Amino acid sequence: MSRLQSTGCGCGLIDVHTHFVPSEFPAYAGAGGASQWPSMAPAQACHRHVMIDSKVYRTVSDQCWDPQVRRADMQRTGVTRQVLSPMPELLSYWLEPRDGAYLCRFLNETLSAFVAADPASFTGLGAVALQDVDAAIRELDHAVHTLGLAGVEIGTNVNGKAIGDRCFEPFFAAAQEWGAAIFVHALRPAGMDRLVGPALLEQVVAFPGEVGLAAASMLTGGTLARHPKLRIAFSHGGGTLRSILPRLQHAWSAFEPLRQLMPESPGELVRRMYYDDLVYDGESIGELLRVFGPTQVMAGTDYPFAIMDREPSARLAALAVDEPTRYALRSGNAKRWLDMT
Repeated sequence: MSRLQSTGCGCGLIDVHTHFVPSEFPAYAGAGGASQWPSMAPAQACHRHVMIDSKVYRTVSDQCWDPQVRRADMQRTGVTRQVLSPMPELLSYWLEPRDGAYLCRFLNETLSAFVAADPASFTGLGAVALQDVDAAIRELDHAVHTLGLAGVEIGTNVNGKAIGDRCFEPFFAAAQEWGAAIFVHALRPAGMDRLVGPALLEQVVAFPGEVGLAAASMLTGGTLARHPKLRIAFSHGGGTLRSILPRLQHAWSAFEPLRQLMPESPGELVRRMYYDDLVYDGESIGELLRVFGPTQVMAGTDYPFAIMDREPSARLAALAVDEPTRYALRSGNAKRWLDMT
C-alpha cells in the first residue's frame, strides 16, 4: 500500500520540485569553446557522471532519466504526479548565447518526449537561455506552444544579475501573456566565499539566501506589480523571503521610492507568488502558510537528489490544518499554478 493510500487521502499529491537529467547529451557543435558543455561519463551501476569543464559536476542515478524508476519511487512516497525541471546547472547561462539556445532546445525536446510517454504521471518545465532575452522568449514560445510544456524553470540570477532586473521584463511579459508557469531555482548563489565547511553547504546554507534575494527582486524591481497575472513559483520555500518580509514591509511604509515601485504592499505582493514547501519541518510549513497564504504553498521534494524530502505525503498528513488546506497543499495550488484547472 502506498503512503498516499495509508493516509486515507484520495486527492493525490503533486510534487512541483523534481529534477530531470537526460541519459546523454549531444556532442558540442558550436564554435565558442566546449569546456562548459555538459557530457555524460560512466559511473557505478545505474549511475553516470555529469561532466562539466572536464570535471565531475555531479554523479546522478537512473532516477533522473528512467520513468519506471521514478514511478516506483512515486508509489512508495505517495506522489501521483511529478513536475520535472532540468537540473539547474544545465540552464547554462554562462554559455555563448547560441550554444545556450541549442542546449535548451535539446533539453526541452527530450523532456517533452519523456512527458508525452506518460502524461498522467509527469508534467514538464523546460529551459530557456536567459543570457539572451530575445532567444529566451523564442524558446519559451516553442516550449509552450509547440512542445506543450507547462512552462520553464529559471535560475535565481543570470550571470550575477537578479531576475527582477528590468532587462528580463520582456521575458516575464511573454510568460504572463502565454500563461506559462515559471519555477525559480537557486543557481550559483551569492555568498559562497563566506561559507565555512564542505561544498555541500551550497545547497544547505547558500540556497535559501539566494532564493530570497531573487524573490525580493521581483518585488523591489516592480516586475510583479507590472505583471500581476504572472504565475511564478520559488523553490525551497521562498528561501529567506519570509524572514525579510517584515523589513520590506517597514521600508515600504517608510520610503516613498519603494511605494512608487510597489503600489501594493510587499505583504500583499508575496501572496501572488507561489512557493514549494521544501523546508523540512512542519512548523516551518505552518509559517509559509501564515506568511504567504494557504493558496500559495505547494508540495516539493527536490527529487532525486540527496537533499530531497523523502516523506512528502507523511509530512503534509501530520500538519494540523483543515481538509481544504490539506487538499490545496497536496494538489489544488499546484493545479492552479500549472493551469491544470
